Amino acid sequence: MTTEEQAQAARDIQAERRALEESVRQALADIKYKLMVLSGKGGVGKSTVAVNLAISLGKRGFTTGLLDVDMHGPSVPNLMGLIGRRFEISEERMRPVDFEGLVQVASMGFALRSETEAVIWRGPMKIGAMKQFIGQVDWGELDYLVIDSPPGTGDEPLTVAQVIPDARGLIVTTPQEIALADVRKSVSFCRAVNMEVAGVIENMSGLQCPHCGKEIELFPVGGGEKMAAQMRVPFLGRLRIDPRLVEAGDLGRPYAFHYPDAPLTKDFEAIVDKLLAGQG
Repeated sequence: MTTEEQAQAARDIQAERRALEESVRQALADIKYKLMVLSGKGGVGKSTVAVNLAISLGKRGFTTGLLDVDMHGPSVPNLMGLIGRRFEISEERMRPVDFEGLVQVASMGFALRSETEAVIWRGPMKIGAMKQFIGQVDWGELDYLVIDSPPGTGDEPLTVAQVIPDARGLIVTTPQEIALADVRKSVSFCRAVNMEVAGVIENMSGLQCPHCGKEIELFPVGGGEKMAAQMRVPFLGRLRIDPRLVEAGDLGRPYAFHYPDAPLTKDFEAIVDKLLAGQG
């Protein structure tokens, strides 16, 4: 390849990057508020929290979208009973899948040929695909976009944070000390990318006995709140354990939708109250 050919190739790459950035900007232009749900590690219930917060916002009358950008483990279709659904394509844009008129859902899982298909891509190709995916979803006007980010603080959440720079971080943890250590990393991640932290949610915080109604502390309760205070970020609340939550996820029946009067649903609603109070 000649020097001129190399220069032209570099110009072409820059042009592609600018076009991709513009497509993302246009896709997100009419969304008022964006919440990026983060966790320093997997297994803390991040996707479940994202799904039920989006539904809680939708039930308040807000036009709400849910974006699942986890390429290796997109769990939102499973949690919402949307396995097998596919995007509708119009003018090279993807229309989100509707859930009960409450939430518009876009997941990498809708773009895979099957739920068992593995995505085996190296970093640069994977990051480019994530950016292209975000830029191709036709959201229209939304009050809220809840983003279910990949776990950790590596390339994938970093890409989402850079592509959606006005998102606020919502950090999910569990009460154990080993999980709380990852809260520090998540807060540090947000600060490194200049992302405002909307708050910390402590998931799996206590179990209500189904027989006597007494609260059982399976793990030390309050660690998330203490850690939030130490890191000087808002604490949004605790989410108790309800065995029906696991069953609901396995059956694809979002908890906050199917159990509107349950105590755990009230926990989600209380967190939404705090989010709304701190929005201004």
